[in-house]
Amino acid sequence: MTLFLRRLLALAFLLAAGLSFICTAHAQDEKKPSEKKSEAPVDPVAKEAARIKSWEKQMATFAEDDAKKPFPTGETVFVGSSSIRMWKLPDSFGERKVLNRGFGGSQIVDSVTYLDTLVVKHKPKTVVLYAGDNDLASGKPVEKVVGDFKEFVSKLQAALPETKIIYIGIKPSIARWKMVEKVRAANREMQSFAGSSKNVVFIDIDKPMLGENGEPNPELFLKDGLHMTPAGYKVWTALLLPHLDK
Repeated sequence: MTLFLRRLLALAFLLAAGLSFICTAHAQDEKKPSEKKSEAPVDPVAKEAARIKSWEKQMATFAEDDAKKPFPTGETVFVGSSSIRMWKLPDSFGERKVLNRGFGGSQIVDSVTYLDTLVVKHKPKTVVLYAGDNDLASGKPVEKVVGDFKEFVSKLQAALPETKIIYIGIKPSIARWKMVEKVRAANREMQSFAGSSKNVVFIDIDKPMLGENGEPNPELFLKDGLHMTPAGYKVWTALLLPHLDK
């Protein structure tokens, strides 16, 4: 093979390699748009509306229960999140007529939205509310949680101005101990609001639920560190009873 021919073959090889590289790069560029799946931004308002709407089935179940067994007026209705739902009220309050309208995972705004179904229709003498725990855990700021509580009070008093509202402060729990400062900030504001409002009582459960080390007493909590044992409910009952008797 002559020197000229060898050089010609080498040049052809280089040209072929370069063309292959260009084609490969072009093919990869064409794939990039399909590989990058653009995610639509989440609308927080729509997300919250969908979360609230998701309780409609539960409200329908409550309505069915009410139709089958109407609750007498002038008694006590408990409403709020799972700490209410899991409370065996007859064990704590004996012969008192009490209605449990807790629904696990709920936030204060949920009780505001469905207040008529949960509370107003029963025309209670007293309403006991526990919620706010899930609100803070979901990332809602203290101001929003407090604002929702004020809205609950405003809406209920507009419908039932003589009904007493007892709010059990957000508990300090093992599972959510890292957000205790937000819990206490929210509790301080809601306690202040209750103190300046007619027929609104704030029950401070912070210190009674702590051990000698200043952290949540494990005897009061289930293994999940969030929900309570019967001992935890005994603490709540003792703090609540004096206000139910007034």
